[in-house]
Amino acid sequence: MSPALAKMWIAIASMVFMFISVGFIYLSRYKLKIRWLRFLLAVIAYVLLILAGIIIIFVVFSGPTQQ
Repeated sequence: MSPALAKMWIAIASMVFMFISVGFIYLSRYKLKIRWLRFLLAVIAYVLLILAGIIIIFVVFSGPTQQ
């Protein structure tokens, strides 16, 4: 696997983390009534969102790749 393809998959994983975090935040704010489950989902969502941001920063600032 080339470095460019590896960076693409890493960026896609980051987008999946963002999508999951949006779903978890929606569930924790509007759908769930159990307080500890709301808190747990919100914490997981924010951790995924921070991790996705760090990954995107890594992908963007690592520069272009050679084929």
